[in-house]
Amino acid sequence: MPILFALFLLICSLTEAQLQQPDNETNSYLKPAGSHVEAGNPSEHQQTCTQDINAVLREMSASLAGLKVEVNYLQKENEVLTAKTRELELLKQEDQVTCFLNFLANKKELELLKQQDQGIGNNEKKNCRCKSYKSEIRRAFLLVSATFGYCLKSVTCFLNFLANKKELELLKQQDQANKKELELQKRELDKLKQQDQAHEGELITIKASANITENQVEALRREGEVKQVAFSASLMDSGSGDVGPFNAQTPLVFRHVVTNIGNAYNPNTGFFIAPVRGVYHFVFHIKGHGHASHATGAVLFKNGEKTFIAYGQQPSHFASTANSVTLLLEVGDVVFLRQWENTRVFDNLHHHTTFSGHLIFTM
Repeated sequence: MPILFALFLLICSLTEAQLQQPDNETNSYLKPAGSHVEAGNPSEHQQTCTQDINAVLREMSASLAGLKVEVNYLQKENEVLTAKTRELELLKQEDQVTCFLNFLANKKELELLKQQDQGIGNNEKKNCRCKSYKSEIRRAFLLVSATFGYCLKSVTCFLNFLANKKELELLKQQDQANKKELELQKRELDKLKQQDQAHEGELITIKASANITENQVEALRREGEVKQVAFSASLMDSGSGDVGPFNAQTPLVFRHVVTNIGNAYNPNTGFFIAPVRGVYHFVFHIKGHGHASHATGAVLFKNGEKTFIAYGQQPSHFASTANSVTLLLEVGDVVFLRQWENTRVFDNLHHHTTFSGHLIFTM
């Protein structure tokens, strides 16, 4: 307790000593060394003085904080002696400190008011400070402007980068969408191609079927036509006379055509060409003048192969001979007659020498 009371008296004495200092000492404490006092703007001087007073107050607050630490340390020592005494002392100390702090606060307010009233003057120093402040403010403004411009450029570049990045992403998305659309179109095209190929196959099948049907129709038409095959012709178309004799077999051309249904017989060559596979029947009659050295005769050929022959001989008057044959012919087989070697054949307007044939049925 005596130590605390002594500390309290010390603080009070320090406070009274500060209040009794003259105004010029306060001004000299607040002003830096080597400065000249001139009249000027009170508000600017007030701001400067306020800053110095704040510095002094911070120092006093630091000292007060150190004192409070010491007081607390002493309080802890006293708490060891007796709990009850410590509680009473703590209550008294709290009341004393509160009153002291209130006193200090009021005293500081009074000092600030005095310093504000006494802080008029020293314009030149204030003007210099104002100029330095203005230059500092200008430099700070330029620095802030440059920094802001750089930041603005950086932000602009970053925004442009983000915009380009978004645009690139959009282009990528569009490209992916276009690729997907192309794939879908390609798939659709493949399907169409497959359908077209299927349709083409169906069309080929239909065409083949149509061709087959057409061929069948044509075959039926031809079959209906070729079922009616018959011809009959005589040797001479006009006049009368003998043909031969010849040293070798010679084709007989029957030029006077009486019937040629189906046009299978050719009167220019004497050939009958089978238009359809089937069974045909042929008849040939040969007539000639009787002669002791020359007979009358002819032979029927199928594709150069001898089949049946008709042959007769007598020394005078007419000699007649005949024969017939039924043959199975393929399409294109040729049937014709040849005069036998060293024989004579006669014909006139009465058509004594003839060649006939017809289709019996198809196969």
